[in-house]
Amino acid sequence: MPFAVDFNEKVVEVIKLNILVCGGAGYIGSHTVKKLLENNYDVTVLDNLEKGHEHSVKDVSLFNVNLLNKDNIDKIFINTKIDAVMHFAANSIVGESMERPEVYYNNNVVGTLNLLEIMQKHTVSKLIFSSTAAVYGAPKEIPITENHPKEPTNCYGATKLAVESMLNWFSHAYGLNYVSLRYFNAAGASKQGDIGEDHEPETHLIPLVLRTALGLRPEIKIFGTDYSTPDGTCVRDYIHVDDLADAHVLSLEYLLKGGHSTVFNLGNGKGFSVLEVINTAQRVVGKPIQRVYAERRSGDPAVLVASSDKIKKELGWTPKYTDLYKIIETAWNWHNKHPNGFGD
Repeated sequence: MPFAVDFNEKVVEVIKLNILVCGGAGYIGSHTVKKLLENNYDVTVLDNLEKGHEHSVKDVSLFNVNLLNKDNIDKIFINTKIDAVMHFAANSIVGESMERPEVYYNNNVVGTLNLLEIMQKHTVSKLIFSSTAAVYGAPKEIPITENHPKEPTNCYGATKLAVESMLNWFSHAYGLNYVSLRYFNAAGASKQGDIGEDHEPETHLIPLVLRTALGLRPEIKIFGTDYSTPDGTCVRDYIHVDDLADAHVLSLEYLLKGGHSTVFNLGNGKGFSVLEVINTAQRVVGKPIQRVYAERRSGDPAVLVASSDKIKKELGWTPKYTDLYKIIETAWNWHNKHPNGFGD
């Protein structure tokens, strides 16, 4: 909101920039909303609350709107001054995307097209897009750089890549300036423990392990123990959600300073195996976690690790959470306090 500052009896109006955060009530979106507020931005949240949680965002305007409803998006831009957009809203479950591709193309691609058209109508030209490492498909080299071939092996990754292509053409045609951030495995929770990961169904390893520790699940399944990795289980790159939020704010500042459209990977640059995650979680919670071994899942690569050198060099981004124990500790702080998520 605008406010006034008195300097030597002169009133100077200072206008905060207002950022529209689509999907701002979701896991990564809510942490980024919090980070934006800490950095003195005004925030407007658009979320259909299908996956997001109203209680995860405070002190902001929240509109329960679906991106498939173009008229309702337009009303937000008509009634609220929007300076830039962060776009997290998407369906993101890989298995579901293979069973219901029409849902993913509708929500992820058509919804984004609606948003871009309304942005263009209202001359809002700055966008931070939540993309994914799934655009790369099976890795041909490790660590994965932004120039790695883009050959998604699932519908979810294909829809995100389709949006990236759309952003590129809107940039050429209408002067859209965007940053596309390709995440690896988001993990952890706010250090205050007030917001965290609450998905239903849950598909991510760390919350599944911690739910097992809480007795909400009988066991954690390990899919495959014969991969070409040090302990035979899959290796993944876990990046703390607060580090992701920092990257979004840095990307916004980059665009506000006149930066051109670009793409960045967001990962820790380190790989941790499934067994390392479970064993580290046991140390965090202080008790054994029941596990069972199962066959490999089709399409699971042995190793997925990011190179984030580009964003470190160009924007000065540095992950604060590089230690797996610390990442899981913040997640446990949230799950232990909120065993039923935001329903508590």
